[in-house]
Amino acid sequence: MIKITQCQPPKDSLLTAYHARGCYTDCFTTVLDAEVSAEDYILAFYTTFIFKIERAILKLFLAKPSSDKQAKLLAKKEIDQFAAWHVEGRTTDQILLCDFQQKTRSWLKVEGIEYDGKRSTRLYFGSAVVPDRKLANGEYTLSLGVKFLLGFHKWYSRILLASAKRRLQKVSVDSSI
Repeated sequence: MIKITQCQPPKDSLLTAYHARGCYTDCFTTVLDAEVSAEDYILAFYTTFIFKIERAILKLFLAKPSSDKQAKLLAKKEIDQFAAWHVEGRTTDQILLCDFQQKTRSWLKVEGIEYDGKRSTRLYFGSAVVPDRKLANGEYTLSLGVKFLLGFHKWYSRILLASAKRRLQKVSVDSSI
């Protein structure tokens, strides 16, 4: 079983601004026993079997198609639009995508680390949800529907991260043969 841990996003995270604004944010992490780049991680994440199901749903219900080729171009910084998202921010080690309705953000980050005496990579995956309801006191809050879906979202986030890690492990093993 792949160990996935929920944690606070690192201080240099592109999610930090959303957390500071009071938006819902989450962050999940796992360690990969290999060195990978942000490009490798982005490509692996958006081309996993589980994410291809999400891409098919977006194509079918929202007319927002995407392909593995587009995922590769996104990873290589050659396009900034992918399925229902556009790139809101990017650095050498992370990417922040905004959905077409500007209500959610998806974030990926890699961090080179030393783990069990060898060079490894910490993979991060997180999200931000921008509040959509204004309360009488002027504060914003998530709608009941969004709050209801957060449990599923956290479970699905873990599945996505684990799938990306498995894909990267397979690529790492295959390339070392």
